[in-house]
Amino acid sequence: MEKNTGCPFSNLSSNLGITCFIAFVTVILVRVLYVIYRTGKPLNKRSPQQTLSTLIVLGSGGHTAEMINLLLVLQKDRFTPRFYIAAATDNMSLQKARVLENSWADSQSGVKRISAEFMQIYRSREVGQSYVTSVWTTLVATAHALWLMIKIRPQVVLCNGPGTCIPLCVIAFIFKVIGIRWSSIFYVESIARVKRLSLSGLLLYKLQIADQFFVQWPQLQRKYPRAHYVGCLM
Repeated sequence: MEKNTGCPFSNLSSNLGITCFIAFVTVILVRVLYVIYRTGKPLNKRSPQQTLSTLIVLGSGGHTAEMINLLLVLQKDRFTPRFYIAAATDNMSLQKARVLENSWADSQSGVKRISAEFMQIYRSREVGQSYVTSVWTTLVATAHALWLMIKIRPQVVLCNGPGTCIPLCVIAFIFKVIGIRWSSIFYVESIARVKRLSLSGLLLYKLQIADQFFVQWPQLQRKYPRAHYVGCLM
């Protein structure tokens, strides 16, 4: 008769490890579902005097022009400090943001007081870059986005379509799940998108990452019912 030489403690340890892993995954899934459920719902009422650190994601060309128009109606004293982020190869967008912030500072009784920072982030993929090499650049860009989000930890994220907003918004969502920071994400689809969402907008809409999702054409709102139609902002 063969003797059972297996160690019962080894089997017990293995089963315990599997049980702990299943419990961990279950907790994470429950937390993700809770965050998705809470996304878009009003948070606890804050004092009108309480300021909100705000991350503003800029994109080249029309994206920045639309965002500047949006910021012109922003309650700048409430949404402060402001952190502007643009792609590392996009210098014009940050320059326009600096001009806006300087104009606001000049209007404050001649007192220079700019509560804003300007940052750049690596692109995941440049125009014309091969998909093979973009794997590495995407990993670098994601790591850089994580470092920036840890540094900023914004309470509000404003974006309107540039691809650089995706890793930032995903990390903001992960921060919600693990309890680091609850950031309210506001996404405004570009006015150039009349019949279908941009890739960035589609990802944020389908994954239910954005707390509030706005479109500028009524046919888009009919196609994507969770979006809010706000009319043309330009």
